[in-house]
Amino acid sequence: MARRIDVTGAGGVRLAAWEFGDPPKTDPATDGLGESDRDPGVLLLHGLMGRASHWASTARWLSERHRAVALDQRGHGQSEKPPRAAFTREAYVEDAEAALEQLGLGPAVVIGHAMGALTAWQLAAKRPDLVRGLIICDMRASALGSASQREWEAWFKAWPVPFTTLADVRRWFGEDDPWVERPTPSRGEFYAEAMQESPDGWRPVFEPEQMLKSRETWVYDAHWEELTQVQCPALVVRGLDGELGRAEAQEMVRVLPRGQYAEVANTGHLLHYDQPEALRGVIEPFLDGILTDLKS
Repeated sequence: MARRIDVTGAGGVRLAAWEFGDPPKTDPATDGLGESDRDPGVLLLHGLMGRASHWASTARWLSERHRAVALDQRGHGQSEKPPRAAFTREAYVEDAEAALEQLGLGPAVVIGHAMGALTAWQLAAKRPDLVRGLIICDMRASALGSASQREWEAWFKAWPVPFTTLADVRRWFGEDDPWVERPTPSRGEFYAEAMQESPDGWRPVFEPEQMLKSRETWVYDAHWEELTQVQCPALVVRGLDGELGRAEAQEMVRVLPRGQYAEVANTGHLLHYDQPEALRGVIEPFLDGILTDLKS
């Protein structure tokens, strides 16, 4: 089970954070240890249109050893979606910063998927004191450009909302969506989890206009410079059929001062949801390395 903790983000936006596992207890064996001697906390950041629950499988095994918290970012999940709220890069980074500080989680390992990964590395560049390690899951550093934004606008308009049933959601996103090259049940499940029932059927828990507004604040720019400023160990993970190509991923690793590379087979962009155990296989050795460094 996950326990909800409310966080106040940038501009007073209320955010829902979800802690997996039991809350931390006072342990006589570790009472005298400094922060650097403890296993670091972990903050998990979903991507655009995602929600904290998409990290559930990963957060559960992390909670066996770490304090693991997944954040519903502004406009997503059960966090606030104010019509006039800022959906800038700065706001997303400040929200993650606020979560780490208000939860007493930092310095933490921050794991991000897609847009959440961009937020994670921008936070690591801005606040190295709060980020002990960084894991980037399938997010590009290159600019995607205006054509990409137009494609997304057209894609949102193509959604046959409201969906009559959750089965219709799963079928459309897993099979009928023109962006789907072959039937992908896990993709259908991913989007079904991001829907809520309304009087006329099933609709997304987010506002598509806010998603486009969020996206336009980073899609036109490249983000290599912030990677060069990340001081902590960083792991770049890509799904073999994802949106981050091998050449760009390896260049990101080269640019990162302490970068490492890993890939997950038999999956695409939604690697954390589609293949959580395979992702665990590449994340765990990286975390072990951080723990070894802390305790050596």
